Amino acid sequence: MKKKKLNLTKEKISFGTDGWRGILGVEFTLERLLKVAAAAAQELAYVKEKKNNKIIIGYDRRFLAEEMAEAVASAVRGVDLVPLLASSALPTPSCSWGIVEENALGALVITASHNPCEWLGLKIKGPFGGSVDSSFTDSVQKRLDAGGISIPIEGVTERVDFRKQHLLGISQKFDMHLISDGLRKLGVKIFVDPMHGSAAGCMSELFGVDSEDLIYEIRTEIDPCFGGNPPEPLKAYLSQLIQEVQDESQAGELSMGLVFDGDGDRIAAIDEKGRYCNTQLLMPVLIDHLARVRNMPGCVVKTVSGSDLMRLVAEDLGREVLEKPVGFKYIAEEMLSREVLIGGEESGGVGFGHHLPERDALFTALLLMESIVADGKCLGEKIDSLHARFGKSHFERIDLTLKDMEMRRSLEDFLKQKTPSSIGHKSVLEVISTDGIKLILDKSHWLMFRFSGTEPLLRIYCEAPSSAEVTSTLYYAKQLIDNSFG
Repeated sequence: MKKKKLNLTKEKISFGTDGWRGILGVEFTLERLLKVAAAAAQELAYVKEKKNNKIIIGYDRRFLAEEMAEAVASAVRGVDLVPLLASSALPTPSCSWGIVEENALGALVITASHNPCEWLGLKIKGPFGGSVDSSFTDSVQKRLDAGGISIPIEGVTERVDFRKQHLLGISQKFDMHLISDGLRKLGVKIFVDPMHGSAAGCMSELFGVDSEDLIYEIRTEIDPCFGGNPPEPLKAYLSQLIQEVQDESQAGELSMGLVFDGDGDRIAAIDEKGRYCNTQLLMPVLIDHLARVRNMPGCVVKTVSGSDLMRLVAEDLGREVLEKPVGFKYIAEEMLSREVLIGGEESGGVGFGHHLPERDALFTALLLMESIVADGKCLGEKIDSLHARFGKSHFERIDLTLKDMEMRRSLEDFLKQKTPSSIGHKSVLEVISTDGIKLILDKSHWLMFRFSGTEPLLRIYCEAPSSAEVTSTLYYAKQLIDNSFG
């Protein structure tokens, strides 16, 4: 019996929480990209009253990313719009900044963000300078389903240094000399790990001559394999950065680490004691700084997987807290409709209402350093102070790779139909289905199951007052999955 061949050209494009991604040469092909890019560009032109017909095109450092971006430029020309191509690999938020600078219709960015090296993708940014929502990608899908034909047009594409525009723009929002001078007075060195991604060199360039003996960047060279790990700012992939900070600590010196993902829109940090700090800890620090020190207006927007510490700090400062599904586009929607102080997600994406409706890891890093200088306390000391006031919280996420998308769908149905009423010895007090299934077990103790929007992957999140409770809760959660689908 002959095996049925998979005809990817007839399969629908699967848009995730931020665009479309797939394995290069399998799901993500040039043929499919040209169609998606043309449809997305047409939709960008349709939804905005045309003051110009520019579409910004960017790309990261992945294999064939620049070549794919050049192909997108021809697709954009083919639908009678004008492509502006980035002059080099650049962070995704640089493209969003460029949209605002150029008053463009939007941006198409070739990147697979934090995904493994064999992946490539396309992020679509709207005229407001942030990720488009699901209604937009639904409209793009309808255009694809309609089967309209557009012919790519080769030509010379104007190249623009959007990276430089972005770095100059955000540096002007801070007193860079005050930050560098303050860090030196505290004796704090900053180690930066761009994970071989497109944010390489950006922090040094932001500080310019002030970066000497202050900013130390590692893993800046281009490596399409990202050193053998996905360019995602998770503790497991940051051994070199952690070692750099720990070595300084053992020598009696103060330092901290900053890490950016493959396309420079996600952030994590290593505190002066060598402890890994994701946005579950960074967001409360930033909320405290923006509301207490800067006294800026606006509510706080967190995703359903965000730490309860964000809520506790925000509400103590009199700020409303909104909880949204995972995906920065949901935070961006709030930024476009109301005054938002800060919005962020567990996976490292943070944005600010006074900046862009977009994740921007470089801007976040500067704000984090500003907060350290303002309080005269290094990162770990600031986090410890918040824990002393609001209670300690521990968080961990484990990712389970599933056999295929069919298994993913079966498991999702199982969890919806047979939602656990207890985990271990703890009863489930509340079930939240904003995104995935979140089980509330106690104060600041919850477990959440959520499936990746782009891969056959189950993410299991847990927050609890102690690391032992996190470990035991995740153990019971994994046992539940193994016993049902092992």
